[in-house]
Amino acid sequence: MADREQSLVSHLEELRRRLVVAVLAWLIGFAACYHKAEWLFDQIAQPVQQALPDGSSLVFIHATEPFFAYLKVAALAGFIVALPIILWQLWMFVSPGMYSHERRMAIPFVLLSCLCFGTGTYFGFIYVFPVVFTFLINFGLAAGDVSAMLSMGAYLSMAIHLLMAFGVVFELPIVLMFLARIGLVDYHWLAKQRRYALLLGFIVGAVLTPPDLFSQVSIALPFVVLYELGIWGARLVGKTRDSDDEDAEIDQ
Repeated sequence: MADREQSLVSHLEELRRRLVVAVLAWLIGFAACYHKAEWLFDQIAQPVQQALPDGSSLVFIHATEPFFAYLKVAALAGFIVALPIILWQLWMFVSPGMYSHERRMAIPFVLLSCLCFGTGTYFGFIYVFPVVFTFLINFGLAAGDVSAMLSMGAYLSMAIHLLMAFGVVFELPIVLMFLARIGLVDYHWLAKQRRYALLLGFIVGAVLTPPDLFSQVSIALPFVVLYELGIWGARLVGKTRDSDDEDAEIDQ
């Protein structure tokens, strides 16, 4: 019992240390990006600025809104800059419970995870944002005698929400490949769950996006495609039960 409690304490201490390093990396990234926050906001606002009618622009309702909007932009940029370190700390926390050959996946895992997250945010920003905001603004203008006056804070909150949603969803192939590599799932099982993956894609889209059908579909469809890519990845890197037993004997 004492050994179990000591093991739990050591795991909690390890978790605390990894979280401290991850948070410090985020804070350093935030400090480095803050002096470019206004420029970063201008870049993020381009899709909605292009969708707004001529003569319209983003506005702020409260005096503190621009200040907090720039803080949020710097925090998001700092998180993206610190993402490799954050993922590395995550890997280092879970790796002690793995076999030695599985620990060698650390660098590929971190690099591919960062690549997938960046690809997801890029895809959402370049291809989905212009369509979503053009549709929503035109729908609002068609509703009656109204004008489009979007606040900085409201737009930024929605933009960050969508960017993070696309980044997280694009991690799906890496997650499935990782689970297949450690033997928790295999591509046969994943292939049998396709119909549930389709339903889960729309549930994820409903949870991670604003309550409009277009945004939800823009998440759900990539989710389904990425699930299929994850199946192929699991087929390439996954192992059978026999190979797992052989690896266990080798490590012993």
